[in-house]
Amino acid sequence: MPNAQKTYEVRRADLPVSCPMPDMMVWNSHPKVYLPIEATGKAKCPYCGADFVLVD
Repeated sequence: MPNAQKTYEVRRADLPVSCPMPDMMVWNSHPKVYLPIEATGKAKCPYCGADFVLVD
């Protein structure tokens, strides 16, 4: 898996959340997708399974 970290904490200032994130290796990653995190405070990338948690 190109991006080994599986859980990412994000802040409202970082919205909208997309995967892969800018600091992830993208040369062998999946297409960029935007994740709906505002309503529940969490989201999972449908491609790589990375979890995103809203912390503020």
